[in-house]
Amino acid sequence: MKVFQQSFKFLALAILVFLSTSIYAKSSNEDGGQVDTKKEVEDYILHHIQDSHDFSLFSYTSDEGERKHFGFPLPVILWSSDGLKTFMSSEFHHNDDGHVIVEKDGLKFAKIHSKIYELEEGATAVNFDADHHATNAHKVLDFSITKSVFGVLVIGLLMLFWFSSLARQYKKKQIPTGFGRVLEPLVLYVRDEIARPNIGEKHYRRFTGYLLTVFFFIWFLNLAGLTPLGFNVTGQLAVTACLAIFTLIIYTVSGNKDYWMHILWMPGVPVLIRPVLAIIELAGALIIKPFSLLVRLFANISAGHIVVMSLIAIMFTLKESLTVPGAMGLSFVLSFFILLIEVLVAFLQAYIFTMLSALFIGMAVAEHDHEHEHDEHGHEVATAEDVRGDFI
Repeated sequence: MKVFQQSFKFLALAILVFLSTSIYAKSSNEDGGQVDTKKEVEDYILHHIQDSHDFSLFSYTSDEGERKHFGFPLPVILWSSDGLKTFMSSEFHHNDDGHVIVEKDGLKFAKIHSKIYELEEGATAVNFDADHHATNAHKVLDFSITKSVFGVLVIGLLMLFWFSSLARQYKKKQIPTGFGRVLEPLVLYVRDEIARPNIGEKHYRRFTGYLLTVFFFIWFLNLAGLTPLGFNVTGQLAVTACLAIFTLIIYTVSGNKDYWMHILWMPGVPVLIRPVLAIIELAGALIIKPFSLLVRLFANISAGHIVVMSLIAIMFTLKESLTVPGAMGLSFVLSFFILLIEVLVAFLQAYIFTMLSALFIGMAVAEHDHEHEHDEHGHEVATAEDVRGDFI
């Protein structure tokens, strides 16, 4: 019976995916057709790592020269000059240069370089200046469900399902089964090797939930970005910035008296130097630490996607000098090994972000021992542990 239910669920999912991709099969030659030249390859790679308003699984050029896309549309939600407007992204027909105009309730919209613009009253087409900037249209507030947002929702729902199932098994005091056997050792690893040693025995339980969420969220999104689905969620600066801001808020709000005293009025140093150190410490806590979190994740994931796509592009750019079989073979071998490295990087970046978050939180909640030795002038004598802590 269980095998039958699993088979039925898989068949239903396959039918749903097939129907959704078939329904959204559109023909258009607006996005350039085949990718052959170096310039076309570069544009395609940059387009791949960017967010989009629709979800395309794959595209191809038919024998008639028409560009066909297989995927499904996503909701476009805009706040225009006349309030909230919604429609499906399929109405743009994959056009991204402003030539397709979507009219809703008397307002006209166009999509230019993945940004949606509202045309001025009376305009029927977008006018551009020498730098290809729209002169008779302005950007609108875009709350659309883009491909990255869709990826975040899917991974979030999967995590909710998987960890809820694991929690129910723990409540019943059962040995985890299924995918729970994969999750359990990783949960214990994050708790015992990241949270506990960096935050301390007294406080680590308060923050383990957040660290687990961040670790698995980043790791699953990184792995999804290596699949043919084309997710590049953690390669979006807005996503990594939000994750870094969450860590910033947590260690800023959780910081104890000692933490803020060492930032705002550093003990054990001359009074005249303390204001200068306060500025440096505040910049480090509020700017440098979150910036290091967001830029490391963003840069490594984006670079990985660009390298993989560039190696795949070898079959197009070198097919004349290496012949088609040679270019395809070289591209496959190089991209295969880089993809294996990217699987390791996907885990490594999740680990580094979680480790640094735990370290920053641990520094904020650490309880300092004030029973230090003092010199003849009354100043505290720094120990080796103090120097190590300040250095970290």
